[in-house]
Amino acid sequence: MYSDAQTGPSVPEEVVPFHDAITGVRGAIVLHSTALGPAAGGCRLARYPSDKDAVADALRLAEGMAWKNALADLPLGGGKMVLCAADELDRTALFRVVGRAVEALGGRYVTAEDVGTSVADMDVVAQETQHVAGRTVRPGHAGGDPSPWTALGVLNAMRVAVRHRLDADLSDITVAVQGLGHVGYALCELLYEAGARLLIAEPRSHVAAQAAVRFGATVVNGTRLSDVHADVFAPCALGGVLDAPMVRNLRAKVVCGAANNQLFSPFQAEQLADRGILYAPDFLVNAGGIINVAAEHLGWDESDVRTRIDQIGARLNETLHYAERFGVTAHDAARRIAVQRMAANRVTMAAAA
Repeated sequence: MYSDAQTGPSVPEEVVPFHDAITGVRGAIVLHSTALGPAAGGCRLARYPSDKDAVADALRLAEGMAWKNALADLPLGGGKMVLCAADELDRTALFRVVGRAVEALGGRYVTAEDVGTSVADMDVVAQETQHVAGRTVRPGHAGGDPSPWTALGVLNAMRVAVRHRLDADLSDITVAVQGLGHVGYALCELLYEAGARLLIAEPRSHVAAQAAVRFGATVVNGTRLSDVHADVFAPCALGGVLDAPMVRNLRAKVVCGAANNQLFSPFQAEQLADRGILYAPDFLVNAGGIINVAAEHLGWDESDVRTRIDQIGARLNETLHYAERFGVTAHDAARRIAVQRMAANRVTMAAAA
């Protein structure tokens, strides 16, 4: 994992693999950091080539969650749970097992939905533990599907990035959106309302066709996204899309999207900067979902969620100025700010003890 001389190696506090013999469920929970509070991050259900690959994914995602929660000024650390998908799943039994695994950590980890999981799944998890968010919305409380909040935070950040790099408004630009899952589709809704022109890449043809009609969008081949004439590239699918060939050929001048771990490696942040492409760090701009999760878990109301998500643009602006001041990439600037906040809190806790 990424490290440097200033912050030292990135080592998780704990990795908890688990296997339920009855259901066959396999997975792992990674607690990357609890410096700011209980480790929080969603539960991802995916097909992994091996258990080793699943743990590696959880390690990357948990680290990103630690940075994300620190930058969002949340009283939460960073964690992640991954599950290895099986051919036949009894989802109720599966997520009862998940709930018991979370409960066994005694509140040191808070889960929620992620790729491959849903609000209904989290309602099942809640039968076994209270350390879960992203459940069915209760009147007067934050909660439910965090996707719209994630999309709103990305929109706020994109507005700042476009102004910073292109001196333009969203109504002046074309955005290429990769992936129309819950967040990607919600982001298209917001961009359409803001007057942006849309190019979309989505493997599910019926979803792409629906979006094309709804937003007046142009459907493009996902493998050709680097070639399209767009001002902004918004990755909203799975991570690692910004590899060396993609960055080398990318025509967009701004990258700002909802996907986690968009960079194939930290080197791609430098490669983007060298090409004059503004990369808005994903773990900063896509924090809307975890803000909503935190609000549900901590008892905040919807106005608190909206206020904090409205601050995402300002945080990106602060990060871009930090990057310029110290001559580093925006990715490295955001990571440094997050690590400094976690380290400061450790010092405060140690002094109080």
